[in-house]
Amino acid sequence: MCGIVGYVGPKNATPILLDGLARLEYRGYDSAGIAVVSAAGDLEVRKAAGKLQNLRTALAVAEPAGQVGIGHTRWATHGRPSDGNAHPHVDCGGDVTVVHNGIIENYAELRDELIATGHHFASETDTEVLAHLIEDALASGAPSLAEATRRSLRRVTGSYAIVAVSKRDPGHIVGARLNGPLIVGLGEGENFIASDIPAILRHTREVVVLDEGEVADVTSTAVTLTDLDGREFTRAPMHVEWDLEAAEKGGYPHYFVKEIHEQPHAVRRALLGRVSEGASGPSLRLAELDRLVASGALDGVRRIAILGCGTSVHAGMLGKYAIERWARIPVEVSIASEYRYADPIVGPDTLCVAITQSGETADTLAATRLARELGAPVIAVTNIVGSAITRVADAVLYLQAGPEISVTATKTFVTTTTTLYLLALWLGQRNGALAEAEARAALAALVAVPGQMERVLATTAAASATFDTMASLLAKSQSCMFIGRGAGFPLALEGALKLKEISYVHAEAYPAGELKHGPIALLDADVPLVAMAPASKTYEKVISNVQEVRARDAKVIAIATEGDTNIARHADATLSIPRMPELLAPLLGIIPLQLLSYEVALRRGCNIDQPRNLAKSVTVE
Repeated sequence: MCGIVGYVGPKNATPILLDGLARLEYRGYDSAGIAVVSAAGDLEVRKAAGKLQNLRTALAVAEPAGQVGIGHTRWATHGRPSDGNAHPHVDCGGDVTVVHNGIIENYAELRDELIATGHHFASETDTEVLAHLIEDALASGAPSLAEATRRSLRRVTGSYAIVAVSKRDPGHIVGARLNGPLIVGLGEGENFIASDIPAILRHTREVVVLDEGEVADVTSTAVTLTDLDGREFTRAPMHVEWDLEAAEKGGYPHYFVKEIHEQPHAVRRALLGRVSEGASGPSLRLAELDRLVASGALDGVRRIAILGCGTSVHAGMLGKYAIERWARIPVEVSIASEYRYADPIVGPDTLCVAITQSGETADTLAATRLARELGAPVIAVTNIVGSAITRVADAVLYLQAGPEISVTATKTFVTTTTTLYLLALWLGQRNGALAEAEARAALAALVAVPGQMERVLATTAAASATFDTMASLLAKSQSCMFIGRGAGFPLALEGALKLKEISYVHAEAYPAGELKHGPIALLDADVPLVAMAPASKTYEKVISNVQEVRARDAKVIAIATEGDTNIARHADATLSIPRMPELLAPLLGIIPLQLLSYEVALRRGCNIDQPRNLAKSVTVE
């Protein structure tokens, strides 16, 4: 979940490394550092705990100059955040340095072995063992940094995206991955390596995505790919379609609010090429699933398992409701980190739908691999082309959301939900459970969602006084409760998660009917409630729950349907969304909840794009 960038070429590496690290700040980190092989052949390392500005301050005193270097932003796993534990880490002789994302599970055993043979460690991290292992391999006769890295990695267990440089092999950067993202960027007379595309997009659009257990030996003019045993292979580069401007703030104060406003366009992209207008109305085709259908893998499917973490689980719950309604196939939604330890009942009759916006979420990857090993066909739902999940899956449904820079998910939630709705409709049409007229009506409603989202954004901005009152109320609260029924319950969960993530206000979400079974004991004048109350078959039930809450003096904020004149009698403040079929309403209802969380975070002075303790891509357990 940390950031990696490397450069080899004719230019001074330090500015390129710093720029790349700045573009990876969204991943979350608590320290940063760089290592550069200087023109004199020295290995110069600079690192600092805290934000990237602390590293810039350290570099202002003595900035290393050289044409080969690596950089890293660390999110602590082993060892507290500190200057000493920051990456890069060097070997005993100061010849080799490494940066690493992931966890070396057998590091304690390796560390003890290395200390017994005379190695000295300067940090508390698991990563440092890699530098010493490479040092040993070179001392034992490995002819190159690449071969020394391969030999070292064959000794470790765990997960890694590692990049190494050595002053003994100064024109090379060596990278390798196992359950951690790593890409190589191809330039003219220069090459790059990084954990994510934005780090190098200023310099190149041609990238090679490394697969599990692969090693890249990168020089300014060539990239050599091998497996861990040294067998060479080639892979065609991928062309990145989106540009750097798409990853910038575009005039907004934060990526988070920018990406909220990008959601209408993101949903349009998710529908593009999948829903088309015809003489008799919209029609659906998911060409990405053609090969899976042709293989016959779906013929025996009788149930579906949806796997994910965090926001992906909430979108998966909405997908469950849609699949069960439109396709009449039973669906289980599981938190991926629990699934693989729960002895799941899975086989060829279970379709696994794995959701991970980054495509690199460690728990989701592990759970999906288990389902695959047990015989389940797999459909991946992800935003990142070439990510790890795409190589586990039999078919991939890309979100097409574009880059999402803020750590907290916004447009990947709505595009995941939209994609799952399309899958539900496709399944229902395929097995004959969904009437053609209902399918066309649902598709027409989905096509209308982006325009309705734009209305929500406009009306929410117009309701600034009401919004200000609500945000001020929540900003002063230490705790808040969200409730909903049916499709409103996953919406409540996602709304509570947004508030927790970026404003640090404690928030819980419950099915509204569960209030009397315990949670209502928490409510009083100091604990407000946010109720999902759009038009639905359970609307009256939600209103009854709201009345119970108001009897306890709790303030109530409601998300309701435009034109609902009744809701004002029950809520202290209301945000309205256009009328929409009940199952699709969360695509609109999430917008005021996201914006409300944003305004609360502003009032509390929180770090909105990089909330404390969080990272964009959770690539370790």
